[in-house]
Amino acid sequence: MASDKPDFLQEAGPAAWRLAAQVVTAVGQVLLWILTGIGRLLKPLTGRLVASLYGRSAPPDPSHRAPGGTMYARPCAPAPAPRTPPLLRWLHAWRRFGRSWWYGPVTGAVLALAALFEIPLHHRQAVSLLGAFALASTVPLMFRRESLRPAAAITLGALAASLLSGQPLLATTAFAGLYTLYLLAQQLPRQSTGVLGVGSVVAVSVVYLASGSLDGIPWPASLVAVVAALGLGDARRTVETAEASMDEERERNSETLTRLNAVQHEQAVLRERARIARELHDVVAHSVSMIAVQAETAPYTMQTLSPEAKNGFAEIAGSARDALEEMRRLLSVLRAEPNAEPEVTPQPRLDRLNELIETHRGAGGQAQLSVNGAVRPLSTTIELSAYRIVQEALTNARRHAPGSRVRVELNYLGDRLAVRVTDDGSPVAVTRVENRTKAMGHGLVGMRERATMLGGCFAAGPRTDGGFAVQAELPVGQNRRS
Repeated sequence: MASDKPDFLQEAGPAAWRLAAQVVTAVGQVLLWILTGIGRLLKPLTGRLVASLYGRSAPPDPSHRAPGGTMYARPCAPAPAPRTPPLLRWLHAWRRFGRSWWYGPVTGAVLALAALFEIPLHHRQAVSLLGAFALASTVPLMFRRESLRPAAAITLGALAASLLSGQPLLATTAFAGLYTLYLLAQQLPRQSTGVLGVGSVVAVSVVYLASGSLDGIPWPASLVAVVAALGLGDARRTVETAEASMDEERERNSETLTRLNAVQHEQAVLRERARIARELHDVVAHSVSMIAVQAETAPYTMQTLSPEAKNGFAEIAGSARDALEEMRRLLSVLRAEPNAEPEVTPQPRLDRLNELIETHRGAGGQAQLSVNGAVRPLSTTIELSAYRIVQEALTNARRHAPGSRVRVELNYLGDRLAVRVTDDGSPVAVTRVENRTKAMGHGLVGMRERATMLGGCFAAGPRTDGGFAVQAELPVGQNRRS
């Protein structure tokens, strides 16, 4: 169906629209040019204002330049302490003021004084009924943090009585009333806030109907102000509740992740312990078992052995069996669950040093034990560490200085136990004395770790007479037998 409008009208419509768009674009562009020019003119002023509020970094010192012109920092020159921008200082000061106990009394007193100074603007005396209502509407806010509901009842009641008695509305008392509604909506439950909102709207309506105090203010503006104050307080309460819930959720998630990481770490430790136990069982335990079996069967397969050789093989077999027993206990500890009680046996103490010396002599070594000072019981950890140090030192003497004479000394001092193991060197050139420190590296490391773990000291090295000395001092303090 053809249009009844003439053709020139149909063509004039789009053309007029395009012309109007071009006019709007031109006017907008002119305004942009004007605003841009004003911004350029005011740029130095706004730059200084922003710098005074937010602070700005100090320009680099041109004297600190390398010969080539490159900037460099003097390593010995102390860096200037960064200054907090003025705006941030003001914000921090205001936050500290808001968290202090005197925030409520000071702000309430300032509001009351402002109300008294506003009364003469309405051609009224400060000492009047209006002044009394103004003080009653503002002074209770000084105690809003300690007793909000009683203070709010006095403030809102005084404001309503002032308006119903025909007194003019002050800006300070209006602010006090709206601020009180905001605080109540922030702390009351949502249902109570709704009841408060309905009551406030009814009270404002009654004031409009019963008196002319609010005739200069449109009633929609009054209702919007009341509803806005309540809405802002309720929104603030909702935000604070949501933030508290998010904090609790983050704390729960953090605790869950911590427990999960602890479980994963424990599982990794258990897997590593199981792997170490398998390696020890498959490699070390098998080899030691073969040594024990061969040492026990040698006297029966070799009929020409001397009694000394048979005793030597018996010592080897006994040492191998002891090592296997230690290995089994270690494996039981490695394979045990974290909360399980592994099978343990009493650890050796210093009262078994004589047995250790006899074992060293049975292996062909020469050893002598000397104990000095008042012998007293020490803690299990101290005595076990001293025993292991002596055991490792005797083992190193048999390995690196066979046939040497070894002297073991225990010195019970007031606050420490001194352990000293010395030898006079081997008559057989097995290991040079100056190289024994390097050759005995692993044993020395273990002895040093035992001593330093308890807070003691350790030293080892060749002697001037060609021998070797190992000395450790273990702090005992008030340790007693456990």
